[in-house]
Amino acid sequence: MYNTLREKLQIPEYGRHIQKMIEYVKTIPDRDTRNEQIRVVIQIMGFLHPAQKDLNDYQQKLWDYAYEIADFDLDVDSPFPVPTRESVSEKPNQVPMQWTPVKAPHYGRNIQNMIEVVAKKEDGEMKDEMIKALASYMRQQYLIWNKNSVSEETIFKDIRKLSNDTLIVPDYIHLSAINEKESFNRPGIMANNNTYMAQRPKQKNNKNKNKRWKK
Repeated sequence: MYNTLREKLQIPEYGRHIQKMIEYVKTIPDRDTRNEQIRVVIQIMGFLHPAQKDLNDYQQKLWDYAYEIADFDLDVDSPFPVPTRESVSEKPNQVPMQWTPVKAPHYGRNIQNMIEVVAKKEDGEMKDEMIKALASYMRQQYLIWNKNSVSEETIFKDIRKLSNDTLIVPDYIHLSAINEKESFNRPGIMANNNTYMAQRPKQKNNKNKNKRWKK
């Protein structure tokens, strides 16, 4: 059970010992000694979370955390701009979200976005290849949720509908035939038990070996 009478931890991830170290550094009267000691504390803080070393602003974050743990009352020479209480509490910019409804849920928003991108391409061989690849992928996604067969005409009509008539599949484009035994499964669902058994490592037949030990 946490003792609520103890001093509040500014950043719990770094624990009470780091907070006590920084509080001690604040009491050191000599500035040079204070700068030397805070650099040692910063180094220890880095040891506690080594995974963060991959971040570009890793060192600056450590110094910012030190100031925050010190309640922004830390008189040392920082190699980075000194953060303020307002800058730390400032909320990040809101990430814009796509609120437009998905026209065909069984295809998803990504395909809808892909259709819009392909529709803006200039006419030519490259665009036709993109249309064919897109149509093949759409047919696969269609069959994941609807096990019945689907004609290429249905897929081509969906492309035209989802693009608001801005992307029309040329007449000479056709989709390759799908093997009747081919199965498209939802993510995370295994095709069938035969596939599972085929993926399992084969066990050696130890029948004769067991008999030998029984003799």
